[in-house]
Amino acid sequence: MDIFLIIAGALCLLTGLAGCILPMLPGPPLAYAGLLLLHFTEKVQFSLTQLLVWLGIVIVIQVLDYFVPLLGAKYSGSSKWGTRGCLIGTLIGLFFLPWGIILGPFLGAFIGELLGGRETREALKSGLGSVLGFLLGTVVKCIVCGYFIWQFAAALLQ
Repeated sequence: MDIFLIIAGALCLLTGLAGCILPMLPGPPLAYAGLLLLHFTEKVQFSLTQLLVWLGIVIVIQVLDYFVPLLGAKYSGSSKWGTRGCLIGTLIGLFFLPWGIILGPFLGAFIGELLGGRETREALKSGLGSVLGFLLGTVVKCIVCGYFIWQFAAALLQ
């Protein structure tokens, strides 16, 4: 049974890493599930504190993943029109995966700024800020999944 759980955990970790880039897969939660599967073996026992801290990190990252493009737009000089457009674009983009998750926030911020009376250049800056926010979120998810893979491998090699 331990071998099955270790293989399933490794597959969850690899799928979680892929999920950092593929928006239809929840990357960090899958990687965390891989650590949980390893925890249920007789070979490795993580502490309750480790499991709870990792769970907290996963929850925070999943929540922030939807707001980081919004923050990117805001910090690139977006007005209320642009940030609201970015949020609406993000929600609409979820229906048009995988490209909608990138284009939705960009187009939402861009169109929102245009509707708010901004010039095209300012609207593009806001849209690009939302894309940069999305890319930052992707990098953070990859770092967390990479850390989980490292923890998995280190625990198995002990």
